[in-house]
Amino acid sequence: MKLFSCHLRTALFFGVIALASIALWSGMPAKETTIEIRVARQGNSLPDGFYVWHHLDANGIRFKSITPQNNNLLITFASSAQSEAAKEVLNRALPGGYVIDQRDSNNQDALTWLSILRVSKHV
Repeated sequence: MKLFSCHLRTALFFGVIALASIALWSGMPAKETTIEIRVARQGNSLPDGFYVWHHLDANGIRFKSITPQNNNLLITFASSAQSEAAKEVLNRALPGGYVIDQRDSNNQDALTWLSILRVSKHV
């Protein structure tokens, strides 16, 4: 009887650990991907966010946000597959004179923190 109780406790312990691991893993944010559109030629302006939205929506590509930042247009996606599909669509839709690059979200997070630290140092 005591042996059964020990096995039951061990099984319950590992069951709780497994459930906690699943709960933590499912709560972690998915890795977002971002593409950046920037002007390559002097005299061009950034494309309108609505124009970009229209082309992505017309092709069934879902995105999280479209944000202008530092003379660039950042488009955030939930997955890299959406990001790749968006790059293809936007390369066809936008006239020449634009560069469309994939940004590494981990690298961008680090750059954001560095800029925050740099600003807070000078305050």
